[in-house]
Amino acid sequence: MGTGVVSAKALPLVQDPQRLETRLKEIPPEPGVYYMRDATDQVLYIGKSKKLRSRVRSYFRDDHHHSPRIAMMVRQIVDIEFIVTDTEAEALALEANLIKQHQPHYNVLLKDDKKYPWLCITWSEAYPRIFITRKRQAGKKADRFYGPYVDVGLLRRTLSLVKRIFPLRQRPQPLFKDRPCLNYDIGRCPGVCQQLITSEDYHKIVRKVAMVFQGRIDELEQILTQQMERAAEELRFEAAAHIRDQLAGIKTLAADQKVALADDTISRDAIALMADEHHACIQLFQMRAGRLVGRLGFVADAQSGTPGEILQRVLEEHYQNVDPIEIPTEILVQHALPESDLLMEFLSTTKGRKVAIVQPQRQTKADLLEMVERNAGYELARAQRFADRNNQAMQDLAEILDLPELPRRIEGYDISHIQGSDAVASQVVFIDGLPAKQHYRHYKIKDPTVKAGHSDDFASMAEVIGRRFRKFAAQKAKGDLVRASETSVLERHVKATADFPDLVMIDGGKGQLSAVVAVLRELNLLDDVRVVSLAKQREEIFLPGESLPLVTESEQPGVQLLRRLRDEAHRFAVSFHRQKRTERMRRSRLDDIPGLGYQRQKQLLATFRSIDYLREATPDQIAAVPGIGRRLAQQIYYYFHPNEDPAQDIAPDGDTRSPAPDLRNQELAAIAPESLQSPPSPEPPISAPKHPDDLS
Repeated sequence: MGTGVVSAKALPLVQDPQRLETRLKEIPPEPGVYYMRDATDQVLYIGKSKKLRSRVRSYFRDDHHHSPRIAMMVRQIVDIEFIVTDTEAEALALEANLIKQHQPHYNVLLKDDKKYPWLCITWSEAYPRIFITRKRQAGKKADRFYGPYVDVGLLRRTLSLVKRIFPLRQRPQPLFKDRPCLNYDIGRCPGVCQQLITSEDYHKIVRKVAMVFQGRIDELEQILTQQMERAAEELRFEAAAHIRDQLAGIKTLAADQKVALADDTISRDAIALMADEHHACIQLFQMRAGRLVGRLGFVADAQSGTPGEILQRVLEEHYQNVDPIEIPTEILVQHALPESDLLMEFLSTTKGRKVAIVQPQRQTKADLLEMVERNAGYELARAQRFADRNNQAMQDLAEILDLPELPRRIEGYDISHIQGSDAVASQVVFIDGLPAKQHYRHYKIKDPTVKAGHSDDFASMAEVIGRRFRKFAAQKAKGDLVRASETSVLERHVKATADFPDLVMIDGGKGQLSAVVAVLRELNLLDDVRVVSLAKQREEIFLPGESLPLVTESEQPGVQLLRRLRDEAHRFAVSFHRQKRTERMRRSRLDDIPGLGYQRQKQLLATFRSIDYLREATPDQIAAVPGIGRRLAQQIYYYFHPNEDPAQDIAPDGDTRSPAPDLRNQELAAIAPESLQSPPSPEPPISAPKHPDDLS
């Protein structure tokens, strides 16, 4: 790997021809990955090539016509690093991982589009879960995400039907500790919570489910048909009838397909895009055995590359996250890919057979690709409508609040509690009028005065705002505070303060706003943070220092934007509050005993049936429980009988007296010189034993 220390005063390579030529000669003509870094040591671009030296040198040739975007990048390159790999396929895989890690500004980056859901199967778990999510996370390597699916309704119906066909795990956590729930009794779940089915047998069921979302319905039907016939031959008629019902449900899934190609046995994917100045909407149709089994959607920045580069990036990221069996033998592309040979080699190696990437010439395939392109156009039109609506709302909001610029990043805050108990706060973020859930944040209220029976929304809101903006106060004191909107788009990605909001909305009236203003004034940020409040009752907008609300109409686009932000902050706060309240209510008193985990608690409750019976048990009786040692039994006993614990004796005033001498040290105390022994202290009065339920 080539390395280089970037100096703050280093000139771009295009302005230092001698250093540029020296660096180019150091790059070997081998396959690998290269980095482009700027003067601040930020990664500008990550690429791959069969011959690193030739590819990197092409960026600095005068006769090479780059796009304005790439030309701007070249003028910023200060240093070049590289990693040599053995094969081109390794370079492709390494490039994808590095792009995910560094998120370079000039690479083709797929947008985190929340309107497209994924289906996740947690293969890393002994009993995998199957669920729909809109947030694809980098979890365990074995976990698989299928999608993103364009039609969320169809995905939910498919998953619901699959759960009726196959007995699957229905809950992420068991409902009861010692028995299965109703889903087991009605045949919806094989008893995962109580391990009534082995992990191996459950994996066999989930593998059949995965085949549905992999487009292998015909193969699944053949497998189930063979199992049904085998069960019938062995006179296991109930099992055969059960498999028959599964086949009927799967045929219902196959009947939902609307597109079919006659006499087509080749598995193929077709990909196309439609783009405007800002957005590029990509559609990928999955054809298996002549049927359309899936329609996936992606969104990218239209300025991030040419149509061929965007399609190449989509295909690389998509196929690196699927099983080899899901890779088709033929991929139809709308535009020529810049590195199609490299991608074909990688896919062929992964699948174990040849994979072709072609631009269709025949009428049937061309018509299929035209249909994909038409669907991409509809998605682009929908994206344009959303963008226009959000832009109009931000312009209206800027006029209402007299902002000098459009509020690109808006943050909303809300408090949630029940009479002060389990008080929490939420921070939601809208970027360009759309929720940016990756920036959402929860807060637990730490104010000791806010507790059950005593609430203080003003103090809670002041605490949250203070915790959110204290780092910016420190940066301002150092002179490093820069609002993201005050920087260019090119510089914004390297600024440490890029998350500084253009507008802050507080859910509440003048009281909450006054508390927030006092905190911002104390942090010396009142002139930097633009803050408003939105009252619930009349949807009134209040500004700092103004006693009367702004004159607005409830149906104004800007007011509707604030309302959506307020409702989202309220939903996020309430959901977190309910979560904390549920955790508290479900928390067992046994959780407070050190060393007593879930399995040991389960053993204790299975033996004694209740905590009341456990409280009356002796240490010997507790130690007789499997998995409970003598020492842990003593801890459990002293937890319920703290007045009998020799290590601590609680006086009436709540102070802890010195522990009684350890029995192992009695002999040392007996032979110690009398002059070193302390005189006996008067015995304090013993308090009445406390009931365990009264202990905190």
